[in-house]
Amino acid sequence: MGSGIIHRKLVKKSTFQEAITPGKLNNGEATKYGLGWFIDEPGKIISHTGHWVGFATIIIRYIDRNQTVILLDNSSNSYADKLVRNIWEEKPITLPATHLITNVKVIDGTGLPAFAGGTIRAGMKATPISVNLATYTGQAWLREQVMKDDLLRKATAEEIGSMKIILDRELDKGSLGLGTGLEYEEAFYSNRDEVIELAKVAAAKGGRYISHIRSEDMHVEESIEEIIEIGRAAKIPVQISHIKIAMRSKWGNSASIVRQLQQARLDGVNITADVYPYNMWSSTPRVLFPKKDFESLASAEFATRELFDPASSVMTYYPPNKTYEGKTVTEIGKLNNETPAQALLRIVRETAETGSAIVATSMSEVDISNFIDWEHSNICSDGTISGHPRGHGTFPRVLGKYVREQKLMPLETAIYKMTGLTAEHVGIKGRGIIVRGNFADLVLFDPATIIDKATITNSTALSAGVEYVWVNGKLVYRNQVAQPNFPGRFIAR
Repeated sequence: MGSGIIHRKLVKKSTFQEAITPGKLNNGEATKYGLGWFIDEPGKIISHTGHWVGFATIIIRYIDRNQTVILLDNSSNSYADKLVRNIWEEKPITLPATHLITNVKVIDGTGLPAFAGGTIRAGMKATPISVNLATYTGQAWLREQVMKDDLLRKATAEEIGSMKIILDRELDKGSLGLGTGLEYEEAFYSNRDEVIELAKVAAAKGGRYISHIRSEDMHVEESIEEIIEIGRAAKIPVQISHIKIAMRSKWGNSASIVRQLQQARLDGVNITADVYPYNMWSSTPRVLFPKKDFESLASAEFATRELFDPASSVMTYYPPNKTYEGKTVTEIGKLNNETPAQALLRIVRETAETGSAIVATSMSEVDISNFIDWEHSNICSDGTISGHPRGHGTFPRVLGKYVREQKLMPLETAIYKMTGLTAEHVGIKGRGIIVRGNFADLVLFDPATIIDKATITNSTALSAGVEYVWVNGKLVYRNQVAQPNFPGRFIAR
């Protein structure tokens, strides 16, 4: 082809000149594209590319030098393109730094059996943060933008319209979709129609819906039916955030709930869930009043019987009286000559203005195992830096307790639920699976020793068995020490 063009056997000189002349817009501004050629430098360098499922090609014509470079690449990235160009054009080149790992088993995030790694060379890049970050747009935040402090009611049609406009703008910025916390007061008073209308906006942009459902205790079945209906009506993938059964008399119903979810999938609703491996949650104690009757002794007594164990549930944040932090609800009651129910009312009353946080025991190990084992659930931490041990211990706990000790599932399946399946559930591309061309987010750990160490009293204790962590190919953790590198990225939808 090159010879045919150069010697004018295929096209006339004037025709070829027209092909490499930049087109013009209606306003007279020149584009960087001719007839089938990208115009890198007018009159000097032209090129064209091609891509298909892991392969890339490029032809570069140096017109002024009468040279042609053709590159065939199976790396699925553009590094070779830049490297070859710079070499050919005698420009400075920078080879990527690498980290050599030997004698490992690779679990690639697909759920397939581990394979001998030999060596892995991870590309090193530097950006401002140490971990990757992706976000959903919160419904409560949308309500606050439009309704200000007047949140304990349904939104009007006009207010919903304003929220939809804001959500659409956030989706254009890269938001993964719509997130709701329907059990919490900022969103509890919204009705299903409001959520569906917002979810339709996310669906139109290819986004997703994730929800802390309206009830995890008294009305858990109805709340799951609500998220299924949202997915059906908005035609959007939906995910239950940290699925659980937090009501004593409903413990053991996880198998029934899984069947409910499976039936919804058979009916065409793409519903999934995430789950963390603890029988205790962390939140405001106000969620222990499903009816929002925060002065009712009867409701407080119901909570102590059905919704949590006051003798093993610890206040982790209590601004009015710091001495209560680290104490159980029962212990706080004894300090004031009160029953656990009366102590709960005191806690809610005294922290109404400041807020507070509790780590509350209220789930069954059998249900936790069933939810973790469901093929459409991925592992999450739902964790913050401190308070609940899940922030530091979730993933090593699954690998140590549920995989190595209890043999609930193969190691590869657990890794898949933490990586490849998670990326699929939130709609992130290029991550979660170890494959040529994907980003190098890697963990080197010892499956024989990995286990969580964090507890309620020492919630930031580091886990055992985690040797190295790389984010985007950059080392960020080594031998129990965070490294001063910041390779994380904002991951847009």
